[in-house]
Amino acid sequence: MKLRPSYKPMEITLIKRDKIKADLKKDLGISSSTLAKMSKGEFVALSVIAQICEYLDCPIQEVVEFVDDDSKES
Repeated sequence: MKLRPSYKPMEITLIKRDKIKADLKKDLGISSSTLAKMSKGEFVALSVIAQICEYLDCPIQEVVEFVDDDSKES
């Protein structure tokens, strides 16, 4: 079983905090390419996730979760 990150919890947390991804870019300096990786369910640096957790004042599970990656066969 191969796992990949899902940032759906972050989407929900952003909505609860009345924020959007552009706020992460503006307030934290997170690059467009990092946000694009998150949108595609790709791995990003743990330091970025930690920044987001601190910014949103939430635990890591409200930002990222791991899900089965059944879309890619290697």
